[in-house]
Amino acid sequence: MRRVIMYSTQNCPYCQIAEKLLRSRGVQHIEKVLIDRNPERRIEMIERTGRRTVPQVYIGQIHVGGYDDLSALDRADGLIPLLEAI
Repeated sequence: MRRVIMYSTQNCPYCQIAEKLLRSRGVQHIEKVLIDRNPERRIEMIERTGRRTVPQVYIGQIHVGGYDDLSALDRADGLIPLLEAI
């Protein structure tokens, strides 16, 4: 399964829901980048995604987006194939 990275904060409810969705689709390891603990990583997230909100999810090199984007991808039956496309 591809590497999943999620830019997050410690108390973000959307991050928790995104993690729950990913785990329900078989993701065992999520590399969480806590931008509230590492301000330099916040800058990295903004530069990399062009967005300031969390979560920001990457599956491999593909920027999926935030929770709404992740959820929409799942509803369109695109999440599992993306996770399996190694």
